[in-house]
Amino acid sequence: MAEVFDNWKRLVRATLRREQLRLSGQSHERKAGGLASAVPDSLQRTTNINAILQAADEIQAEDAHVARILCEQAYFMAQNLDPNSDGRGVLQFKTGLMSVIKQKLAKKEGERIDRNRDAQYLWDFYQRYKRVHRVDEIMREKQRMLESGTFSADMGGLGLRSQETRKVFTTLRALVEVMEVLSKEAAPDGVGRYIKEELKRLKKTDQGLSGDLVPYNIVPLEAPSLTNAIGFYPEVRGAISAIRYHEQFPRLPADFEVPAQRNLDMFDLLEFVFGFQKDNIKNQRENVVLTLANAQSRLGIPVEATIDERAITEVFLKVLDNYIKWCKYLRQRVVWNSLRAINKDRKLFLVSLYFLIWGEAANVRFLPECICYIFHHMARDLDAILDRGEAGHATSCVGEDNTVSFLNQIIQPIYNTLAKEAERNNNGKAAHSSWRNYDDFNEYFWSPACSELSWPMKNTSPFLRIPKPAKRTGKSTFVEHRTFLHLYRSFHRMWIFLIVMFQGLTIIAFNDGKLNLDTFKTLLSIGPTYAIMKFVECCLDVLLMFGAYSTARGMAISRLVIRFFWGALSSVFITYVYVKVLQERNDNTSNSMYFRIYLLVVGVYAGVRIVFALLLKLPFCHSLSEKSDQPFFQFFKWIYEERYFVGRGLNERPIDYIRYVLYWLVIFACKFTFAYFLQIKPLVDPTNIIKDLPSLQYSWHDFVSKNNNNVLTLVSIWAPIVAIYIMDIHIWYTLLSAIVGGVMGARGRLGEIRSIEMVRKRFESFPQAFAKRLLSVEAKRIPIIGQSHQDSEDNDKTYAAKFSPFWNEIIKSLREEDYISNREMDLLSMPSNTGSLGLVQWPLFLLISKIYLAIDLAIDCKDAQADLWNRISRDEYMAYAVQECFYSIEKILHSLVEGEGKLWVDRIFREINNSMSEGSLVMTLNLKKLPLVLSRFSALTGLLIMNETPELAKGAAKAVYELYEVVTHELLSSDLREQLDTWNILARARNEGRLFSNIGWPRDPEIREQAKRLHLLLIVKDSAADIPKNLEARRRLEFFTNSLFMHMPPAKPVSEMMPFCVFTPYYSETVLYSSSELRQENEDGISTIFYLQKIFPDEWENFLERIGRVNTGDAELQESSTDALELRFWVSYRGQTLARTVRGMMYYRRALMLQSYLENRSLGEGIPQASLSPQGFELSREARAQADLKFTYVVSCQIYGQQKQRKDKEAADIALLLQRNEALRVAFIHVEESAGSDGSIVKSFYSKLVKADIHGKDQEIYSIKLPGDPKLGEGKPENQNHAIVFTRGEAIQTIDMNQDNYLEEAMKMRNLLEEFRGDHGLRPPTILGVREHVFTGSVSSLAWFMSNQETSFVTLGQRVLAYPLKVRMHYGHPDVFDRIFHISRGGISKASRVINISEDIYAGFNSTLRQGNITHHEYIQVGKGRDVGLNQIALFEGKVAGGNGEQVLSRDVYRIGQLFDFFRMLSFYFTTVGYYLCTMMTVLTVYIFLYGRAYLAFSGLDQGISRRSMLLGNTAFNAVLNAQFLVQIGVFTAVPMIMGFILELGLLKAIFSFITMQLQLCSVFFTFSLGTRTHYFGRTILHGGAKYRATGRGFVVQHIKFADNYRLYSRSHFVKALEVALLLIVYIAYGYTQGGAVSYILLTLSSWFLVISWLFAPYIFNPSGFEWQKTVEDFDDWINWLLYKGGVGVKGDNSWESWWDEEQAHIQTIRGRILETILSLRFFIFQYGIVYKLHLTGNNTSFSLYGFSWVVLVGLVMIFKIFTFNSKKSNFQLFLRFIQGVVALSLIAALCLVVIFTELSVPDLFASCLAFVATGWGIICLAVTWKGVLRSLGLWDSVREFARMYDAGMGMVIFAPIAMLSWFPFVSTFQSRLLFNQAFSRGLEISLILAGNKANVQA
Repeated sequence: MAEVFDNWKRLVRATLRREQLRLSGQSHERKAGGLASAVPDSLQRTTNINAILQAADEIQAEDAHVARILCEQAYFMAQNLDPNSDGRGVLQFKTGLMSVIKQKLAKKEGERIDRNRDAQYLWDFYQRYKRVHRVDEIMREKQRMLESGTFSADMGGLGLRSQETRKVFTTLRALVEVMEVLSKEAAPDGVGRYIKEELKRLKKTDQGLSGDLVPYNIVPLEAPSLTNAIGFYPEVRGAISAIRYHEQFPRLPADFEVPAQRNLDMFDLLEFVFGFQKDNIKNQRENVVLTLANAQSRLGIPVEATIDERAITEVFLKVLDNYIKWCKYLRQRVVWNSLRAINKDRKLFLVSLYFLIWGEAANVRFLPECICYIFHHMARDLDAILDRGEAGHATSCVGEDNTVSFLNQIIQPIYNTLAKEAERNNNGKAAHSSWRNYDDFNEYFWSPACSELSWPMKNTSPFLRIPKPAKRTGKSTFVEHRTFLHLYRSFHRMWIFLIVMFQGLTIIAFNDGKLNLDTFKTLLSIGPTYAIMKFVECCLDVLLMFGAYSTARGMAISRLVIRFFWGALSSVFITYVYVKVLQERNDNTSNSMYFRIYLLVVGVYAGVRIVFALLLKLPFCHSLSEKSDQPFFQFFKWIYEERYFVGRGLNERPIDYIRYVLYWLVIFACKFTFAYFLQIKPLVDPTNIIKDLPSLQYSWHDFVSKNNNNVLTLVSIWAPIVAIYIMDIHIWYTLLSAIVGGVMGARGRLGEIRSIEMVRKRFESFPQAFAKRLLSVEAKRIPIIGQSHQDSEDNDKTYAAKFSPFWNEIIKSLREEDYISNREMDLLSMPSNTGSLGLVQWPLFLLISKIYLAIDLAIDCKDAQADLWNRISRDEYMAYAVQECFYSIEKILHSLVEGEGKLWVDRIFREINNSMSEGSLVMTLNLKKLPLVLSRFSALTGLLIMNETPELAKGAAKAVYELYEVVTHELLSSDLREQLDTWNILARARNEGRLFSNIGWPRDPEIREQAKRLHLLLIVKDSAADIPKNLEARRRLEFFTNSLFMHMPPAKPVSEMMPFCVFTPYYSETVLYSSSELRQENEDGISTIFYLQKIFPDEWENFLERIGRVNTGDAELQESSTDALELRFWVSYRGQTLARTVRGMMYYRRALMLQSYLENRSLGEGIPQASLSPQGFELSREARAQADLKFTYVVSCQIYGQQKQRKDKEAADIALLLQRNEALRVAFIHVEESAGSDGSIVKSFYSKLVKADIHGKDQEIYSIKLPGDPKLGEGKPENQNHAIVFTRGEAIQTIDMNQDNYLEEAMKMRNLLEEFRGDHGLRPPTILGVREHVFTGSVSSLAWFMSNQETSFVTLGQRVLAYPLKVRMHYGHPDVFDRIFHISRGGISKASRVINISEDIYAGFNSTLRQGNITHHEYIQVGKGRDVGLNQIALFEGKVAGGNGEQVLSRDVYRIGQLFDFFRMLSFYFTTVGYYLCTMMTVLTVYIFLYGRAYLAFSGLDQGISRRSMLLGNTAFNAVLNAQFLVQIGVFTAVPMIMGFILELGLLKAIFSFITMQLQLCSVFFTFSLGTRTHYFGRTILHGGAKYRATGRGFVVQHIKFADNYRLYSRSHFVKALEVALLLIVYIAYGYTQGGAVSYILLTLSSWFLVISWLFAPYIFNPSGFEWQKTVEDFDDWINWLLYKGGVGVKGDNSWESWWDEEQAHIQTIRGRILETILSLRFFIFQYGIVYKLHLTGNNTSFSLYGFSWVVLVGLVMIFKIFTFNSKKSNFQLFLRFIQGVVALSLIAALCLVVIFTELSVPDLFASCLAFVATGWGIICLAVTWKGVLRSLGLWDSVREFARMYDAGMGMVIFAPIAMLSWFPFVSTFQSRLLFNQAFSRGLEISLILAGNKANVQA
C-alpha cells in the first residue's frame, strides 16, 4: 500500500510540475494560477485557498520559506473544510499539495525548520514586502485622490501599472489572512501584538487591501479602486451620489450589513424590503449608476459630481414607458399621481425597483406585461414603506418561515407553472394548441381580468393553475393550429384582392374588352365573391380559435360571433340579390329594381368599408379615429379591427405612406397588364371552343368531363395560369426592388470607390471627409503640436494631422491580421503631419516612383522652369513627392552637419530657392545629374535608418562628403561651382579634412522618421498599383474610404455618445482550433493548415514575417509554444470561431480608446493627453476608463461551467480569451447538485458572470440564483435571456459567434448610435439594421454563391425593406437594439418551443407591433460567416424554411397581417412567409403544368382538340406556360444580385462575375436550393418538425459519402425529381405537341434541368465526387447501409431501417395522415392512364381493364414475395427453391406467349413497369401514413422490404451516371477546378499523389 501511495505522490508531483511549466510559458495552453489552478471547486467557493497558493507561487523565487508557510496554511484550511476528502478532486489536491510542502521542507543545507517562528518570519517578510513595493505611498496617494476626487495619470510618480498594483495587493491580502491565523498561536506580547495592531489599523483606516481586489464588473462600487479611473469621472460620482441613502428615507435595522468601503444607498433599502439577491442588487446598482452617468454626460452641460433632474426624468420615462402604456391600456392609474408630483428620489427608487424585478425574473422576463403587473403592486408596497419612519419587509415577499425572498415568493410560483406547461410540449412534438407558451402567459395581463391574480398572488388563480396531464389548458387570444389556412386568415385582404382582380380581368377578357352595361353587370359578381371570401375569413376566425374559448375574454368571443353572423347574412343577402339581378338581365325586362337595390347595398357596404379603412389605416386619418370617443364609432371600429395591447398605432407618416403606395401601384400596373394580355386573354378563345366542342373521344374511362363541357380539360389548361398569377407578383416585386434598391444605393453614394486605383485618386479628400464625419467637435478643437492656432484653422495639414492617427491604426490592424506585409504597412502608413515640415505628407504608396517620373521629365525638359513644374503638377501626388523630397533633404542635412558644412547646406538651398523664385532653376542646376545626386543621398539615408555605430558614423560622413562632391561639381552650374570652390571658409575646411568629418547622428524621432520615409521614397521604384496586394485588405480600405462620403450623423464626443453593449450567445462551437485539429488530415491527406496555406498564401507569408519565422514550415512552428499559439490564432481567425468574433468585437473598445485619447478629456492632475504620442492611447487609464464606461462585451457561454468541470478544451480556450481581453465578460449557467431531504439529487441553477483576474483565473463577479432550469423553450433565446441582465448601456448589438468586425468600422459606431436620435419617420428607431459582409465567399464556389445571395439580401434587399417599404424586420445579427426599449418589452428574441425556432425575426415582429421602428444603414459593416458546403447550406436553408413555416402559424404574423395597412401588409407578406410560399408555388406550378399535360395525354384530348382547332399549339399559350420556368432557373431572383454587382463593382465586373457564376453552375445550386426551401416549408406547415439544425461551421474540404447525401436529400429532392421525370416521360410518350420535338424541348427543357439539378447537385458539388476510388468506396458503404437491419439504439446513419423509421416520424396527427393520404392518391393516375394506352387494350375504355391491372399487380407482388420468402426451417429450403424455379420459368413462358399471341408489345412492358412503379410508391406512401393499421394487420415487414427495394432502385438510378463519369479522370479534375480556386486544386492533386505514395510505402 505504501508503494502505491508513493507512486501516487510521484504522479501528482509530476502533474504539478507540468502545470508549473505550463504556467511559466513553456507550454502554449491557457495560463492560470500555478498551484491555485489545481484547487477543486468545492474548496474555492468558501475559502481563499487559491489566492493563498497564488501568492505562494508569486513569492516562491523571492522567499521560498514564506511560500512554504502559505502552502501549509492552505493545506490546513483544506483539511478543516473537508477532513474526509469527500469533494470531487479534494483527495488528489491535498496529496499533491503535501508532496509540494515536503519538497519545500527538504532543504539542501539540512536546516531544521522551527514552525514556532513562522509568524515572526512572515511578519518580517510582510514589512519588507511593503517597503519594496512602496505600499504606504500608494495608499497615501489613493487617499489623496479619493478626497480630491481627481485621478492622477502617473499615480503620483510611482510608475506602477494597474496590473502590477493589483498583483501586489493580492499578495498582501493573502499574507494578511495567513498572518491573522498564525497570530492566534503567537506570543501575545511579541509578534502577535504587532500583527493584531496592523489588522486593527487596516480595518480602522478603511483602506484595507481589498479596494482593488473586491470583484467588480465595470465600476468598483463595493470598494474604491486605486487602478481604475472610471470611479473618478464626475458623472459616475454624481450617479453614485444620486442613489445614496438620505435621512428622510426609512431607517434600516442596526444589524443590516453594509460593506465598510461603501455607503448605504437605495438598493440596500430595496434589498431589505423585498429580499432581492445580493448579487442582483450589485448587478443592478452598477447598471443604474452607469445608466444615470451616461444620461448625464449626454446632456452636454458642464459636468459636476451631481445628476441633473432632466437626466433622471429621461431614464425614468424610458425605463417605465411600457408600464405607463400598459396602465393606460387597462385604464389603471400608474403608481404615481403625476410626473411633477414625484421627486427625483422617488423616480430613482421606481427605476431601481423595475431593474431589480427584471434582473431576478429569469424566464419571466419573456412576459413583459407580467413584469409590469409585479412592478405595479411592488411599487405600491414600496410607496407605503417609504412613507414610514422605519423600513419593514414587504408582505408579498415574506415566506412561511418569515424569510423575505422575491425569488421564492414571486418568481418561483410563476416559473413552476411555466415549467409544467413547457413539459407538456413533449420536447416540441406536441401540438402548439395543447399547451400554453410564453405569449399565452403574457397575454393574460392584457385584460383587466388579470386583477383576479390579486396581490400577493393567489395560487388558485387561472394564471398559476398547474396543468393536468390529460386535460387541455386553455390558450389566451390566439391558437397556433397547424394548417395552411393561416395564410388565408392572416393575409385575407391580399387573397381577396387577387381573386377579385382575376375575376374582373377574366370577365373583361371574355367580353372582348368591351365595358358596356352587360359587362358592368357581370363585373358586379365580384360583390358576392368578396362577401363570401370575407365570410370564409370569419369562419376561419371561429374555427381557429378552438382551444381558447374557455379562457378567452368575453368581448373577444362576442366579436367573433357578431362577425360570423354578420358575414353569413351579408354574403347570403348579396348573393341572393345578385342572382336576382342576373335573372332580370336574362329575362330582358325593363324592370331593374334588384339592380338598383344591389347597387345601393354594395355601394353602402363598400363605402362603410372604405371609410373605416381610411380612418384606421391611412396615417392622416388615424389620429382622428384614435381621438373619437363616440360609442357607435368605437363599436364598428372594434368589429372592424380587434383591439390588442400590441399592434396599435402602426401607421406611418403621410409621405412614407405615399412612397410605398406608389411602389405597389407600379407593381400592380405591371402585374395586371401582364396577366391580362399574356395570361388570361390568350386563353379566352381556346376556352370557349373547348367548352362548346361536341363530345370528344376519350382514351380512357372518363367519369367527369365527357358530359360536363370538358371541365377537367379546362382545369388542366387554366390551373398553371392561376398558379402563375398567384406567384408572379413576387417576380414583379423582385424586379422593382432591384431597380429601386439600385437607385437608392447610387443616391447613397455606394460603390463610388470600388477599386484601389480610386482610393489613390481620391486620397487627398479623405482627411477632410474623415474630420467632417468621424471626428467630434472636441477633437476638431484640439490644436496640433507645432502649429499655431491660426495656422491650424481649416487647412489641409490640420485635417491630415487629425486623420493620420486613425489611418495608421487601421493600417496597423491590417498588419496584425496579416492582410499586409511589413513593407506594405510602411508604404500605407501616413506621417503624423505634426512636425515642422510645411506641407502635407501623404502615405508613400501614393508617392513611390513619382520622384523617378519627375526626374525623367526634368531630364527631358527643354523648356522653362514654369513649363516643367506645370507638367509635374498635372499629377498632384508627383508634385507632393517632389516638394517633400526637397524639403526633407534640406531638413535632414541641416540636422546632420555643423560648422562649415552647415554653411554649405545653407548656401546651396539659398541659391536653389533664389533660382526657383527667379524662374531660372533650369539654368542653375544640371538636371541630367539629378539621378546621381539622389543615388548618393539614398545611400546616406540607408545608413541613417540603422542604429548608430562608429563604423556607420564614418560611413555616413563619407556619404555626406560624396554628396557634397556630386552636388558641387556635377549638379550646380559652372558659375556657382567656381564660387563654392573659391569660398575660403569651405576650402580651408576641405583642405584640412574637417569638412563633414563629424556628423551629428539624428536623435530626433521626427528626423529619423523622415529619413526612413525619404529612403523608401528614393529606393522604391515599383508602381504602387498592387499595394495592398491582398483582396480583403483592398475591399476593406475601399469600403471604409467610400463610407466617408456617405450620409451619416456627426460623431459625438466619446463622453457624450450613447453607451452600448455587444452580446454574443455561444453554446459549444469552436473557440480556437487546437494544434491537433490543424494537423489532422482528411481521407485525401488534406489538413486544415495545408488548406488555409493554399487558400490564403499571401496571408501565410505575412504571418511568418510578423512572428519572425520566414520560410518556416508549420511543423517547425509547433516546436515553440509561442509560435504554436500564434499559429492556432492565425488559423482560428480564418474560420468561424469565437476567437475571431471576440477579436473583432474588441475593436470597438480599441477605437473608443483612441477616439477618447485624442479628444483629451482629463480627470484632473497628470500630463495632458494632447501632448502625448497617439501611440500611447492603449496605456492611458483615462482612455480605458472612458471606453469601459461606453462599451461592454458579454459572451453568453451557456454550458461553460459544465465544460470547465469536464475540462473540455473549449473551457480552456474561453479562459484564454478572457485573459487576453480584459474587457471581455463571460456569462454562463452554473448547476449545483445537492442531496434533498428525501435522498434525491436537487439541482440549483445560477446565472454567473466572470472575468479574468490578474493571474488569468476566472473571477466570479455576480452569481444570481435562478428559479430552475432556464431552458424551457428554444436554447439560444434562453441562453440570451439569462445573460442579458449583465449587459449595460442603452444599445445592444447582437452578434453571432460566426461574425467578425474591423477596426475601421468600429470607428463609425458612435455615428451609427446617433441614428437612434435621428428622424426616421413617425417613431424613433428601435432597431438599427447594419450591413453585413460575408467573409466566407473565397472558400469555394458554393461559398461564393451563398455569399453573393446573402450579400444581395443584406444590402439591396434590406435597403428597400427599410425604405420606402417600412417593413424591415430583424433577420439575425448584427442589428443594434434599443436596449431599454426591448428589455422592457420581452427581450431581443422569443423563446417558445418550436413556434419560435427562428427566434431572431420575432424580435423584429415584437418591436414593430410595439410601435418600434426598424431602419437600415450601409455606411458601416460587420463581417459574417456563412455555410460553405452544400450539406451545411441545405441544413441552414432547411432550418430557415422550417422557421418560416412556423411563422405562418404564429400570432405575430397574424397580427401584423391584420393590422398593417393594405400596401404595407403586402410588403411584409412578400418579404417573409410569402417569399417561401411563392418559392413553393414555383415548384407546384411545375407539378400542376405536368400533371395537366399528363391528364391531356392520358385522356387523348390534347391530340383531339389540337387537330380540331389547332389551339393547344398556340404560341401565346406556350409563352404563358414558360413564364414560371424563368423563375425556376433563377433568372428573376438573380436580378437583385446583378444590380448589387453593378452598383458596387461596376458594369464590366458585374457581367464578368455573373458569367463566372453561371460557368460554375450557380443555376444548378439555386435550383437545388429551391427544392430545399419548398420541402421544409411545406412539411413544417403540414406536419411540423421544424428544429434547430447544427450545420457546423468548419472548413468543408472532405468528401461526403453517397449514403450521407442520399439520406439527407432522398425525400426532399430525389423522390420529387424522379416524379417529375416520370411525368416528363409520360408526356413525351403519350402527349401531343404541335411542332414536334422542338416544341417539346422548349416546353420541358427547364423541367429536365430541374430534374438533373435535384438529382445530381449533391454530387456535382461534392469534393472528389467523381474520383473512381471514392466512388467504389461510396458504393460499398451505401450497400452496407442499405442492407443493415438496424435495431434498438441503431442510428439512421448506420442502418437503412432506422433511417426509414426516422423519416416517418413527422407524421403524427390524424389531420396530417388525411392530408398525406390525399397527396399520395396522385401516384395512381399513372396506372389508370397507361392501362388504356397499351397496344394490348386497343380502343377499349372499359373500367374493368383498370381492375384487371390491379389483379396483375397483386400477382406480381405475390411473385415477389415468393422470391423474397426466407424460411428458417432447413428441410423446407429445397422445396422453396423448387417452387421459385417453377414460378420463374412459368413467368418467362407466360410473358413470351402473351407477346406472341396478343397485341402486347415490348414498349407495353416498359410502360407497365412505369405504371406499377408509380402505383407501388403510392401504396408505400399510404402504408407509411397508416403505419399503425398495417402493423396490426401484420403487413409492415412486407411494406418495409418493398420500400427498401424502391430506395435501392432510386439509388441505382442516381449512382449509375456518377459511376460512369468517374471512369474518366478529367471529370474529377474539372470538378476540383469548379469547386475550389486554382491554387487549392493543384494542392489537392499533389496531396492525392503523396497519399498514394504513402500508401505504397506502407504496403
